[in-house]
Amino acid sequence: MTISTPYLILPFRFIRVTGSEVLLVNEAGEFLFLNPDTFEDFINYRLDTGSECFLNLKGKHFATDTEIAPVIDLLSTKYRTKKGFLRNFTTLHMIVITLRCNHKCRYCQASSEPPENMQWDMSPAVARKVVDIIFQTPSPSVKIEFQGGEPLLNLEAVKEIVEYAKLINKRSQKGLELVICTNLTLIDEETLQFLKKHNILISTTLDGPKYLHDRNRILRNGGSSYDLVIKNLQLAQEILGKDRVSALMTASKDSLYHLRDVVDEYVNRGFRGIFLRAINPFGYAKWNYQLVGYNIEKFIESYKDVLKYIIELNLKGIYFEEFYTSLILSKILTPFHTGFMDFQSPSGAGICGAIYDYNGDVYPCDEGRMLAKMGNKRFLMGNVNEGNFKDIFGGEVLKEITQKSCVEILPGCAECAFQQYCGADPIRNYSEQGDIFGHRPTSEFCKKHTGIIKFLFDLIHDNDQDTMDVFWSWITKRPLERIRCAEFPREAC
Repeated sequence: MTISTPYLILPFRFIRVTGSEVLLVNEAGEFLFLNPDTFEDFINYRLDTGSECFLNLKGKHFATDTEIAPVIDLLSTKYRTKKGFLRNFTTLHMIVITLRCNHKCRYCQASSEPPENMQWDMSPAVARKVVDIIFQTPSPSVKIEFQGGEPLLNLEAVKEIVEYAKLINKRSQKGLELVICTNLTLIDEETLQFLKKHNILISTTLDGPKYLHDRNRILRNGGSSYDLVIKNLQLAQEILGKDRVSALMTASKDSLYHLRDVVDEYVNRGFRGIFLRAINPFGYAKWNYQLVGYNIEKFIESYKDVLKYIIELNLKGIYFEEFYTSLILSKILTPFHTGFMDFQSPSGAGICGAIYDYNGDVYPCDEGRMLAKMGNKRFLMGNVNEGNFKDIFGGEVLKEITQKSCVEILPGCAECAFQQYCGADPIRNYSEQGDIFGHRPTSEFCKKHTGIIKFLFDLIHDNDQDTMDVFWSWITKRPLERIRCAEFPREAC
């Protein structure tokens, strides 16, 4: 017997959020808040199809009272837009120029080697083969990121890759971006002029003010890392420009409850944003967990506090972005994908980016390489000396990662309301829990993302105008006053 209903309900997931409100999220990531009574009326087909509430549900593709086929077509278009990162395949290519480093940081994920151990350098021959593989990617854009160790300890290989990549690109005509990840302590004016000539960006590490930075980022000779970093940071900003130098921080146990001090340091050094990065359980970070580690609930607690502080800074006229928040908000509030590995399904590992070790071994992400450094080559995709792009990126390792990292089918993710804003980390699952699928209730990755996404939805639900203006200024990369002018053109401008 066919039961007639006034409308059709389209697929969605839901969760109770602030107070007793119910958050609904559909297959394309569009969302609505409903009060419990309205939610009950909706799922029991008791809503008036002429009501404002139903029209909102219809407009966001949670229900329809018209022909279903055009609605599904439109919803599928939005879904394809969210999955757009799959079209171009691998864009980010990280190259480990050397494992040697003049630091021995307590949380080093790469397990760096002493500067005198030259066998950990990438050779010019391997460097050229890496470039050959990179330019076989179907992506119209290529971003090459030099990593270490400390890449400046093998500057000749960096120069080899830069010059060869530019030569190859005369034929390939891809959008080419170059970034060097350096601790800055070895940089000089001559090197900076080389970077300027070839339009190479700098990504450095600054863990906060001196008392925090020097706590974990330790020079092998025992000297202050902070003093050298700040001196050379200022030189780099002078020669390259402030917009060509960025920095990352890692929140250790020491800095977790001093993140406001870290933000102040970044503001004082001329940076326009920060990526609040939790510690990763690989390399020295895993071995030194008692010194540097913490449970993820503490990170979320500190994140919430410092995010409120950053919002306050913006409201005082200081444009300063929290990049991790911006990535999540972009997935929530816009129809587009971000390209960030942690927020992709299937996992962005190998699809959005890949990493080439000093000896030519290729891994889907840095965590896979770190795991190999710890003795487990489970995620080795191939070697540039032994195969081409198709052999490496079309092999069984990446196929398995792709098949087993679709959140739409993972237990615990399949029914999660935050599914469309999150992703999977199969390598971390394997490292921490023993299998690629992982176990959501005990996953630090899952706890972190669900805790932060829920907090952001709480803020979105509160709909404080100042907070939302700050969020939109980050998403659109526009000053706060321009966001407010767009909303209130006559009054504000």
